[in-house]
Amino acid sequence: MPLSSSLFPTDDRYIALLSDLKTRIQRAQIRAVLAVNQEMIILYWQIGRVILEQQQEQGWGAKVIDRLAQDLKREFPGVQGFSSRNLKYMRALAEAYPDEEIVLQTVAQIPWGHNQALLNKLKDRRQRIWYAQKAFENGWSRDVLSMQIESDLYQRQGGATTNFDQTLPQPQSDLAQQLFKSPYNLDFLTLAEGAQERDLENALVAHIRDFLLELGVGFAFVGNQYPIVVDDKEYRIDLLFYHFVLRCFVVIELKMRDFEPEFAGKMNFYVSAVDDLLRHQDDNPTIGIILCRFKGKMTVEYALRDLKKPIGVSTHQLPKRLQDKLPTVEQLEVELEAAVSELDALQEEE
Repeated sequence: MPLSSSLFPTDDRYIALLSDLKTRIQRAQIRAVLAVNQEMIILYWQIGRVILEQQQEQGWGAKVIDRLAQDLKREFPGVQGFSSRNLKYMRALAEAYPDEEIVLQTVAQIPWGHNQALLNKLKDRRQRIWYAQKAFENGWSRDVLSMQIESDLYQRQGGATTNFDQTLPQPQSDLAQQLFKSPYNLDFLTLAEGAQERDLENALVAHIRDFLLELGVGFAFVGNQYPIVVDDKEYRIDLLFYHFVLRCFVVIELKMRDFEPEFAGKMNFYVSAVDDLLRHQDDNPTIGIILCRFKGKMTVEYALRDLKKPIGVSTHQLPKRLQDKLPTVEQLEVELEAAVSELDALQEEE
């Protein structure tokens, strides 16, 4: 009996079936890996707790860990992870997290290498738990986790000055506030001395993967110098993103200068235009973020206070070799006054 042509792999239904099975298998594999990881982390914590308790009760020193490592390796020759160094990490894990519930809910959700990085780099328990949660939510690798710790993401998160609480409903306003940080660490860029705003924009586009990582989870790049037409005149947005958690467009304007109040008016115009021209009826209100060199708190608050559109102001942290070489507003004003005086003097001579 001839085989039906519908059974061949070219059939759309077969391809859909195969794709569905692959997805189910991959999810099951991920769940299995996570389950194994959780069991291992819990075991490590329990071992560390027993070592810690016995050292405290018996007065044993660090040498007992070296002896335990030798004996456990002999008892379990095919099992990795019982080195003296690893046992000391287990003890440190138990000492860092006395509450088993925290271990179950947070610490056991990330790999052992991530937990070692947290123990090495952080002393504060709240910060460790916060970074552990972010690593799990965002799927950070160990290197990315280390980078986020070194860039002090904990302190920068939610640092933008905004009017979200007046312009966005709850809970979106709180969520949006937490998603935008200040400063944004742009140390991954390679900028020449005297870089201008367009140079910064081009560098960010060239390193868009690094910039998306710095922005955080949920951002999708739409375009740079994105054109919008109002009254037959074309305007261009520096950077346009869409955020899949907030479900809204995000307009980013780049400034190599300190914040000025007029920046807020221009951003208000862009956000209003995107709302009318690009926003879908199911999207939430567009958000505008102004990235500048420095922001005076009261100046920003006055500039945003009576605006109806959600706008935030953050600072950027450029590569260290450039931070001291960019002129301040005061320096530019002095240079401008000197140039005007020189021009007046030349005109008088003529």
